[in-house]
Amino acid sequence: MLVGIHQPHYLPWLRYFEKIARCDVFIVLDNIQYSKNGWQNRNKIRTTQGTALLTVPVRAHLGDTLDLVAIDESSPWQKKHWNTLSQSYGRSPYWSEFEAIMNPVFRNQWEYLAELNATMLTNFLRLLGIDTRIEYASRLNVPGTATERLVNLIQAVGGSAYYSGAYALDAYLDPEVLKAADIELVLQQWQAPVYPQMHGGEFVPDLSIVDLWMNCGTDSRAILLQTAE
Repeated sequence: MLVGIHQPHYLPWLRYFEKIARCDVFIVLDNIQYSKNGWQNRNKIRTTQGTALLTVPVRAHLGDTLDLVAIDESSPWQKKHWNTLSQSYGRSPYWSEFEAIMNPVFRNQWEYLAELNATMLTNFLRLLGIDTRIEYASRLNVPGTATERLVNLIQAVGGSAYYSGAYALDAYLDPEVLKAADIELVLQQWQAPVYPQMHGGEFVPDLSIVDLWMNCGTDSRAILLQTAE
């Protein structure tokens, strides 16, 4: 059974969903340390003026884990993000489906970033037709650090193989620890797909999944699964 593990993102990009779609089980690593300049609370979309970075304002302290990061509700970020999304993609033939499932998310008052990201993930999976089993690391409550912790998470869900981004080999992943636990390592060979984009001009890769959906709709899942060799 193939298992993927990744921290939660806001409006995640395409390779994130390719990983989920390819796996039998996907574990959201929601209790690791918050990264101030990472993608846990932001991502890029395409607008009529180029790309735009949508960022959820948060209140975080040094060393906070993701499940403790609160959203700063003093800023009307929901209205700003929704207006940008509707102005950028409102003429897409797939906007109505997105609006029906995502507009309530942007109308809700969220206390924690993890809750927002979890709800968005569930909704995006519904849109894309991906039925991979989703687990959360905070609920599995396994010990360990680095690759040892990954092994414990994989074993906790009954996995036999780990689907990892190739970059992890240079960053933190120790293949020998996986091998010792009899867990096969499967590397994600990602190539960003080229698809028709609204607003013309040169193609922009590695945007939020929102951009793929607005341009390709129900074909999005198939496009994602064509991108890894």
